[in-house]
Amino acid sequence: MLGRPLKSLTLSSETHAQLQSIVRSPSMPQALARRARIVLMAAEGMSNSEISHQLSLSRPTVGLWRERFLAQGIVGLYDELRPGAPRSITDEQIQSLMHRTLQTKSEDGTHWNCRSMASVTKLSKSTVQRLWSAFGVQPHRQKHFKLSTDPFFVEKVRDIVGLYLDPPDKAMVLCVDEKCQIQALDRTQPMLPLGLGYVEGVTHDYVRHGTTTLFAALDLASGQVITQCRKRHRHQEFLQFLGHIDKNVPEDLDVHLVVDNYTTHKHATVKRWLADRPRYHVHYTPTYGSWLNQVEIWFNIITQRAIRRGSFRNVKDLIANIKRFVDNYNPKARPFAWTATADSIFEKISRLCKVVSGTRH
Repeated sequence: MLGRPLKSLTLSSETHAQLQSIVRSPSMPQALARRARIVLMAAEGMSNSEISHQLSLSRPTVGLWRERFLAQGIVGLYDELRPGAPRSITDEQIQSLMHRTLQTKSEDGTHWNCRSMASVTKLSKSTVQRLWSAFGVQPHRQKHFKLSTDPFFVEKVRDIVGLYLDPPDKAMVLCVDEKCQIQALDRTQPMLPLGLGYVEGVTHDYVRHGTTTLFAALDLASGQVITQCRKRHRHQEFLQFLGHIDKNVPEDLDVHLVVDNYTTHKHATVKRWLADRPRYHVHYTPTYGSWLNQVEIWFNIITQRAIRRGSFRNVKDLIANIKRFVDNYNPKARPFAWTATADSIFEKISRLCKVVSGTRH
């Protein structure tokens, strides 16, 4: 055989176990796992040629990592830090950029963008974008919030969250609300179908053909919904929907209704209807706390999947589409997984209050 003889490579049981762990780990970089495999195969007595053939690598590459391991151990299999050009942006420039972003407003708009900030700081727009990304700053985005002013906020949250996490026995919990003013919008020209290489096309303008109100009651245990469409959303229509619920709920079960503070839900006629039926128990969400009502999650689902992208020639067509979606949804329905406790909600609101109290107006 030609060439210099290879140095013997033996592994301790601990080193062998570490290399095997690197090879099997799905989170390790593939380059590192490949180098560990080279060492393991070399420890089995395989030559560089055999290893390079099996791993589809060049012989010099196999020899390099073999020698690195012999000289430095497992540490030698990791990439070394590579020298680079000195940083061109100083800490003072970064501090100035972040101070302007967080504490000032653009003179030509409501918020900074990469180009306007670049013109002020004399940095390139790509540098501004890269630094904003590194610090997680997004001046172009907003998150909406509304703090509840309900004096019984804590009690109502604990009441409703308690229903979600520990529903009462021999009772049905229904999250009830109405989605008002659903418009039957008809596009002015036919929709272009989805195709290879292009998305579905719709005209930007539309014709209004009237509206409907969707009443819905979400069963907390099964995830199924009881629905009814009405022209308006007065207390009369809400009473009709309560009657519809009453016909669809077994008579031997108590019914717990989670509703918001809309005037229709607290009308005197509605209260009398509920008082005449002792098995009904009403749980009102806090003011500005409709996010506690799980039926709002379902309203978002039906909006995205059955209403927003639809084209309806009349209200009857819209109602038929809603009914068709519900008929297909209920057989496959699953309950929403509610995991938030009352204490976790209060902690989140407490953090938000601290942020709001520290802002300047």
